[in-house]
Amino acid sequence: MRVPLRVRKWLTGPNSDPSVRARFLLEVEGRPPQDPRVRAAVRAIGRKGWAASLLDFQWPDGHWVTPGTSDGELYRPKYIVTNWLAIVLADLGMTRKDPRIRRTARLILDRWSRKGRDLSGATGEVCVTGNAVRTLIRFGYLDHPAVQRSIAWIVRTQKPDGGWHCFRSRTGTLDGWEGLAALAEIPEGSRNDSIRRSIERGAEFYLSRHLMDEGAVRYPPWFRIHYPNHYFYDVLVGLRILTRLGYGSDPRLAPAIRWLRSKRGRDGTWSLDAALPDLDPKLAGYQYNAVMFPLMLEPLHEPSQWATVEALSVLARVDDA
Repeated sequence: MRVPLRVRKWLTGPNSDPSVRARFLLEVEGRPPQDPRVRAAVRAIGRKGWAASLLDFQWPDGHWVTPGTSDGELYRPKYIVTNWLAIVLADLGMTRKDPRIRRTARLILDRWSRKGRDLSGATGEVCVTGNAVRTLIRFGYLDHPAVQRSIAWIVRTQKPDGGWHCFRSRTGTLDGWEGLAALAEIPEGSRNDSIRRSIERGAEFYLSRHLMDEGAVRYPPWFRIHYPNHYFYDVLVGLRILTRLGYGSDPRLAPAIRWLRSKRGRDGTWSLDAALPDLDPKLAGYQYNAVMFPLMLEPLHEPSQWATVEALSVLARVDDA
């Protein structure tokens, strides 16, 4: 797809984050992984930029802030402890090739899959399990027994309507995106029939709702761009998942794609609209009582490299479709 030269230089130049640079070259320009510029950008992830800054605060055993001697200490306080940092590092392109990632992955697997259980932990929430599976697959642990058990758990807990829900419910919700996002990370050649069927049903759940139609009133936070997303949904999250699964040509994505194009600034970039937790107090079905610490890689309401490469990647997949 055509990208203004100024935007391309901003996303691939020496001041761009290497994770953004790699994604632009791979997903927007369509370069192969063996391309020298792609290889250089990937090598720089974890040595420079956002991933390197996050890893500077990692403890020698792989944790952040709280030691993770219990399940909850990997998860709270949000969003500055191990679970949340691992999600972001996986998004940025870190893998088990780096010993720092191996230590974090081992900590999560040891704490959350003790006694042969899956990664749903004591809560059995798809938001926890889906994020853990997606993160560990990206790190390179698809074949780990706990990840395989957790994939089966995600398939097994899919609702009859094709969605998932992080709380007790007979039906799915667009907010329960982590199950489909986790399954989307499984390479096509590693998907069995039950996984393929689960993906098809999950995609249909989102497409039938145009990624945004649920309830009597559209939920305002879904129409604000965020990163990190943690376990919060917005329309760009839905577009990322569905286009990566190959549904870029489905006409039911049209309203969401129009929304994405409308968010583009006059300079050709996209911005982050809000930090999480971002809730509408009138419409949200739950509230927080614990102290939380927002995690931000970039300032709000200014051109965002991450939001821009995310949006351009979606639009490139739509064009290819």
